Amino acid sequence: MSKNRNILYPEAKKSVDQLKAQLANAPTPEKAKYEVAKELGIPLNEKNNGSLLSKDAGRIGGKLGGNMVREMIKMAEQQLNNSK
Repeated sequence: MSKNRNILYPEAKKSVDQLKAQLANAPTPEKAKYEVAKELGIPLNEKNNGSLLSKDAGRIGGKLGGNMVREMIKMAEQQLNNSK
């Protein structure tokens, strides 16, 4: 079963990518996962990651995605508080 990865709001992609890079302290969104991997001590490189365990790949994505969700929730709460 394949996942549907259609972007619902393409105009938001740039902002989400900027948030990803910002939270990972990476120069670009593409480098974010390498920064997170380095922080977690996981040997991720740009060429071949055939020996990378799925558990480690999940730790990288989980940390990055979790941080992004937390930050987006903070931003939404701030907007709600400012609108009151």
